[in-house]
Amino acid sequence: MTVFSSKRPRTRRPAPFRIAVVAVLGLGSCILAADASARTTRAPYDPDSALQFSGNFLAAQLAGKQHDIGAAATYYRNALQADPQNPLLIQEAFQMLLADGRIKDALPLAERILTRDKSNHLARLALGIDAFRRSNFERARANFAQMQTRESPNMTATILDLTATILTAWSHAGQNDADTAFKVVDRLKGPDWYEVFKNYHSGLIAEMTGRKSEAAKRLAAAYKGDPNGLRVVDAEARDLARAGHKDEALGVLATFDKTTPDHPLVLDLKSEIQAGKQPQLSIQSAQAGAAELLFGIGAAIGREGGEEVAAVYLQLALWLDPKAELPLINLASVQGQLKHYDKAVELLEQIPPSSKLRPMVDIQIGRYYAVLEKYDQAKERLSGLVKRDPKDIEAVMALGDVLRNNKEFAQAADVYTQAINALPTPAKTDWALFYYRAICYERTKQWSKAEPDFFKAIELNPDEAHVLNYLGYSWIDMGINLDKGLDYVKKAVELRPDDGYIVDSLGWAYYRLGRYDDAVKEMERAVLLKPDDPVINDHLGDGYWRVGRKLEATFQWAHARDLKPEPDDLVKIQAKLKDGLKDAPGTPSAQAEVPPAPAPQPQTPKLQDSLPASPPADTPATPDSPAPDAPKPAQP
Repeated sequence: MTVFSSKRPRTRRPAPFRIAVVAVLGLGSCILAADASARTTRAPYDPDSALQFSGNFLAAQLAGKQHDIGAAATYYRNALQADPQNPLLIQEAFQMLLADGRIKDALPLAERILTRDKSNHLARLALGIDAFRRSNFERARANFAQMQTRESPNMTATILDLTATILTAWSHAGQNDADTAFKVVDRLKGPDWYEVFKNYHSGLIAEMTGRKSEAAKRLAAAYKGDPNGLRVVDAEARDLARAGHKDEALGVLATFDKTTPDHPLVLDLKSEIQAGKQPQLSIQSAQAGAAELLFGIGAAIGREGGEEVAAVYLQLALWLDPKAELPLINLASVQGQLKHYDKAVELLEQIPPSSKLRPMVDIQIGRYYAVLEKYDQAKERLSGLVKRDPKDIEAVMALGDVLRNNKEFAQAADVYTQAINALPTPAKTDWALFYYRAICYERTKQWSKAEPDFFKAIELNPDEAHVLNYLGYSWIDMGINLDKGLDYVKKAVELRPDDGYIVDSLGWAYYRLGRYDDAVKEMERAVLLKPDDPVINDHLGDGYWRVGRKLEATFQWAHARDLKPEPDDLVKIQAKLKDGLKDAPGTPSAQAEVPPAPAPQPQTPKLQDSLPASPPADTPATPDSPAPDAPKPAQP
């Protein structure tokens, strides 16, 4: 997302939320600009030193563009050694070191930043968290107070106030002063989504400081505001169980299980409560409470694409609570989003084997190995999980995805069958199992088995564009159910109008039906949506040739050739560049294959969706899809 697949609806935060956080932390390049005249006098010019400085600075910028946080941190730090008074380098090195988890190296730079900019929010946050870690709560509060802004109400001020206020409240809790902590939280005014944050964290503070009735009231209010958040659900169930309300606690967990079934943390807590044991407190120290806030904000930012900023929050959470597993898993997710899969694996391997989350972690690692095309390691990791627990549907599905991606279709079909047989009753969220098994049957030329699985996937989820596209195109390619097949592909395009692969499927369907003018129209749109795909460009070349635009056809084929197509496809493209399309008009140039299914991709873990609260969504919630990319048409 699936990796740590979730059947829970995901939501997106409005763009202003992410932009505001970047501004709040001072990560925008405009904030880093500094007056060169303010620098101290440099040493005499040294060509060798200047060359070394330039190399490190350029390497840092390149690493930054590639989102390689660790390399950027190292190169900026090296450049800073050559120009130690450069305020731009100080700021860049500081924030990259922070995002890379080198907190000890970053803190001295934070002190230097404050000598020039006493209101730098990122420096104040880092120094405040460091003081918090050492239980120097007064110093922590002094830094948090200077994070706040007197600006008119906007998203920037909103996030600043939220972060600084909740951290301040936890600092009072660290001194066992719950009354002041409650007052600090209750004075916080802001948008509606504040309320869950306020109730959740003040409830945790009440619970930790022994204010049982206050904890019950505030955590119940948080749960009412966010009944699908893992962290809120966990806290509410624990509080109810500790108060002797066993059935109510189990009811809270059962409700959550309907949207996110079989979550290991929920299953473990459920077993504990059923056994009559008293669950531990959700949060057992002020440091852990502050880390919980940083984790929640960091995970939300990470889902919005602000990976470097998310890494800062998550690293600071781990600085406060080094044994916390959720921030570590989310850091791995951030690296995965940045396509640094090896680094993601390294982070996930730090989760201890005894952890309840370790099976999920191993599924994630297996999928990352598949993306890295390390199929043997992926199969070994996932096969071990399936062998230990054959009913672990997530692990079974992940193994099937890896086999399918490696074109081991017969074996993948057997694995998907194992997962399907383990289902008590197929639900809407299980459509992908039937879809992927159908693909495997189709690829092994077992259409009589494939078609019923496509129908079952559509029955479970009638509006899934991938299934409609694949089945409709297959019928057209085989010359059967032509009208219905075209209707299915058209509906898929309506559902995903900006998906270049599905739009190209419609164009190629028209091509197969001999409707070349319609085909060209859709293929041109597909190329605009996916300009760097060799198959789509090649298809457009075929379409141009059929409508008599042969010069443009040659151009498209040449472009497709230069986009590094698959070796077999390259041979066909080169033949067309030499001789054009030789067969008679009205017939396809070659047998077209059914669009293959998307490769399994690492997706956002469901743990990252399990936040106590977050800003309101700007789009309706939609279920996680195990297929993040549309089916991609194969080269004819």
